[in-house]
Amino acid sequence: MKKFNFRKVLDGLTAASPVGSSGGGSGSGAGGGSVHPGGTAGAAGTPREEIQETLTSDYFQICKTVRHGFPYLPTALAFDPVQKILAIGTRTGAIRILGRPGVDCYCQHESGAAVLQLQFLINEGALVSACVDDALHLWNLRQKRPALLHSLKFNRERITYCHLPFQSKWLYVGTERGNTHIVNIESFILSGYVIMWNKAIELSTKTHPGPVVHLSDSPRDEGKLLIGYENGTIVFWDLRSKRADLRAYYDEAIHSVAWHHEGKQFMCSHSDGSLTLWNLKSPNRPFQTTIPHGKVQRDGKKPESCKPILKVEYKTCKNSEPFVIFSGGLSYDKPCRRPSLTIMHGKAITVLEMDHPIVDFLTLCETPYPNEFQEPYAVVVLLEKDLIVVDLTQSNFPIFENPYPIDIHESPVTCTEYFADCPPDLIPVLYSVGAKHKKQGYSNKEWPISGGAWNLGAQTYPEIIITGHADGSVKFWDASAITLQMLYKLKTSKVFEKQKVGEGKATAEIVEEDPFAVQMMYWCPESRIFCVAGVSAYVIVYRFSKHEVNTEIASLEVRLQCEVEDIITPEPETNPPFPDASSQLPSLKSLSGSTNTVACEGTMKDSIPCLSVKARAVRMPPGYQADLVIQLVWVDGEPPQQITSLAVNSAYGLVAFGNCNGLAVVDFMQKTVLLSMGTLDLYGSSDPYQRQPRSPRKSRQFAAGLTELSDSPVSLELERCKSPTSENRENSFSRSRSSSVSSIDRDSKEAITALYFMESFARKNDSAVSSCLWVGTGLGMVIILSLNLPASDDLRQSEPVVVSPSGTVLTLKGAVLTFACLDCMGTLTHRPYEVWRDPHSADDGDKTRKRKLVMHSPSSSQDMGDHQFAVICSEKQAKVFSLPSQTCLYVHNITETSFLLRADVVTLCNSVCLACFCANGHIMTLSLPSLRPLLDINYLPVTDMRIARTFCFTNEGQALYLSSPTEIQRLTYSQEMCDNLQDMLGDLFTPVETPEAQNRGFLKGLFGGSGQAFDREELFGEATAGKASRSLAQHIPGSGGIEGVRGAAGGVIGDLTRARIALDERGQKLGELDERTASMMASAEAFSKHAHEVMLKYKDKKWYQF
Repeated sequence: MKKFNFRKVLDGLTAASPVGSSGGGSGSGAGGGSVHPGGTAGAAGTPREEIQETLTSDYFQICKTVRHGFPYLPTALAFDPVQKILAIGTRTGAIRILGRPGVDCYCQHESGAAVLQLQFLINEGALVSACVDDALHLWNLRQKRPALLHSLKFNRERITYCHLPFQSKWLYVGTERGNTHIVNIESFILSGYVIMWNKAIELSTKTHPGPVVHLSDSPRDEGKLLIGYENGTIVFWDLRSKRADLRAYYDEAIHSVAWHHEGKQFMCSHSDGSLTLWNLKSPNRPFQTTIPHGKVQRDGKKPESCKPILKVEYKTCKNSEPFVIFSGGLSYDKPCRRPSLTIMHGKAITVLEMDHPIVDFLTLCETPYPNEFQEPYAVVVLLEKDLIVVDLTQSNFPIFENPYPIDIHESPVTCTEYFADCPPDLIPVLYSVGAKHKKQGYSNKEWPISGGAWNLGAQTYPEIIITGHADGSVKFWDASAITLQMLYKLKTSKVFEKQKVGEGKATAEIVEEDPFAVQMMYWCPESRIFCVAGVSAYVIVYRFSKHEVNTEIASLEVRLQCEVEDIITPEPETNPPFPDASSQLPSLKSLSGSTNTVACEGTMKDSIPCLSVKARAVRMPPGYQADLVIQLVWVDGEPPQQITSLAVNSAYGLVAFGNCNGLAVVDFMQKTVLLSMGTLDLYGSSDPYQRQPRSPRKSRQFAAGLTELSDSPVSLELERCKSPTSENRENSFSRSRSSSVSSIDRDSKEAITALYFMESFARKNDSAVSSCLWVGTGLGMVIILSLNLPASDDLRQSEPVVVSPSGTVLTLKGAVLTFACLDCMGTLTHRPYEVWRDPHSADDGDKTRKRKLVMHSPSSSQDMGDHQFAVICSEKQAKVFSLPSQTCLYVHNITETSFLLRADVVTLCNSVCLACFCANGHIMTLSLPSLRPLLDINYLPVTDMRIARTFCFTNEGQALYLSSPTEIQRLTYSQEMCDNLQDMLGDLFTPVETPEAQNRGFLKGLFGGSGQAFDREELFGEATAGKASRSLAQHIPGSGGIEGVRGAAGGVIGDLTRARIALDERGQKLGELDERTASMMASAEAFSKHAHEVMLKYKDKKWYQF
């Protein structure tokens, strides 16, 4: 990752050109990234000098903090039975290491090659990974962020299987050619000892045995290696005598092999769904063959073959029958049967059906020693989209309740919101209502993956992440102290009637798949008002209550369609944009109902919503309860367009939302529509463009502000997010139009892209702040609407709220993304809110029903001063205006060649800044109000619409995005948090004593196993085996060597690690010196030979013959 981080130099500048935004463009400014004061001197100049900005570039630094969720596209699984930590490898080259809750680590292979296999160095704090690019890697886990110590890249052979015996430093590596190589784990150098395939099989065999699919040493004798080849050949190789002790053949391909702990028998799984049990004393044929799921034939023939058994594990118990556990092997005559794990215990066969295909499984046992009774207690099953652990100690095999947040993707995530430093009482409240929906029937045992250590750390403020999903569900997560735990789940689809099968085409749906998908969310933590906008053009307002209630759901319907037919030109003499407020309300009330509208002839849909709200009384459990559903309706056969902006204010009791047709404002206290108006009508005489509006094209959907990303190759997940005019990018800025909305030359649609309720100065000559709604459009226009609220709270339920124009229109370049307000001291002004009270509380009297409003925070209305700053950011530039004078104090052209996807005004270190994420991958922060660049780092190329749709900033220097369909990546842009991150992360390795091997007894030791001790060092070391060919594999030292020393456990371990790395480096340098010396000797010899030839040639010649 390239870092472009301008520090200190930028602090004193008022004009700069950040990297990645060069190139001249139209509009004001000296090119990309220019910042300059706007407006005139005088009144505008005074506030600029008053505010002391405390943030400098030293406060900012980007780093990833933690990744949550299920590893995307998993391929491999490993478990350390002593440390009790689990590792999962993925197709994208990632490794996730999990321990107790809070211990969750992510690391990535630089090559991005899929992980083929993982092997822990048990209780050593290290992990070996084998990847499909035929490289082996050694990771140091004795530090909070694993470091790569060594890599070994095979050049001529493809790795197919690895095996590392317990407490051994020699790794067996099987290849596609059928050869077995041996790697020293300490030095990561190949041994000269090789088991060639043609030596392993009998000379009379004419065919190649296929790739190595299994390697394991005998539990009885470490000097014997069992090699399984794909075509059904099994070789029991004596490592000392370098010959095969026995060979076994089976006519079905082998998928896996498992030993009985005594080392006299082993079991194989095959491609025909059979299990074969072999005895070392009679290897000619298996002494037992079973097809567990095969139908027994009546005439006594062999049972019919089944699907392949991909893996089998054979685990013994001291006091009961052994466990045989395998995946696959189901009968072919049940094609719709789900993927299954079969557990055979004695005569009992249990089939556990899974929701997703099985990638791998591991049986967890009490002992790490392969030659003892294994005593299995659980099975970890890695599925394509889930991780489950089965309890083997109970006869009904219940699963453990998973403490990890791996169900983020239960339904695909469609949007996210992140709230740091929210009210502390919210997390326990949400957990209390969410805990009542917990499932029953889990194992009562402790979660077995309990390794590592984690403490709370210094960061104590509460954080909440909200995810919206494709099935209409919304999940609230406790994200405090870099953990993630689900608090509460809300199903927004419950307010609608279920669609009957086959009705989709005949109804008014505009989205065939996922009609309840959540598109936008708005949450006010203080008032606990929650609002969602769905993909089927509806908005639901929720209130929070601790009490169950049975009530009907109030609903409104709104017509919002672009129906203007004549040319609109800027004429100052024309009528004001809004009709008289008294005449406005009745007409809008009539629009909100659909019963009195006559539909056109034929099948043309008119005044019908996309979904049907439940008309009966509905039981609502404690938690978020639907207060009002607002639906946009079809107009003259035209479907309602998807919602592009949403804002709610609890103090005003209003919700506002817009799309590419216009704006609607609804009073959710009185359940009435206040405003439903096309965007062009909002301007009236202030419209700066001359255009010919047309009726919108049928069924075309415009998603919110993120409709194209042609700056970089992007694989769009949602086709509906594509812009119809993506080919017109070059000249798209000539009229300040947004790059992410349709062209005004083709469609006269100006989407509402940002909304903001605020106490502000609506007009130039205002002397006091009043309630306002700021409206931003896709063409960079900002319109301020005045809200006339009843004077007293008593009249709020009866007196109408009046929305009227202020006449104020401000302009920016590009679609408006966000608004914020600063008081005269430069402090962020909090939006007005109503303090939460339970709407269904039983002890509510007349006195307690009175609403408690907070209109100005943090300062009171007296401290607001006579002016404030309005911060407006579009996808191209940021501006700061002084109000009420409406003077533009500062302008910063953020980018000319790209556009912003997200911008948020956030607090950091008791100050405030503007954080931006650009489509070219840059993350930037600007000071407020002066818009000085503080940070500009090329962090993340936007390779997927998912990143663009889910990226969001929050307070205290935190941000997140969906890095894959199943994982949330959190990051920080705060230097302080980067510095403290080590203290917050969990420890993967904790010092644990390796359990002692059981005392085998005198007689068993004498007769039960090999008498002689097996010294692998003597056999595989360079002195005996020699050096391996240099062209076979290339050693690559890891970048984490020094980091490994710093992060390693203290004391002797740290010293040993330092010494080992120093020896490795010395050995490497000596090896290089050896090569250079050999090269110089060869060169000197060639020179000597050549000189001798020249001397012989000219020896007898006279000087005049030359």
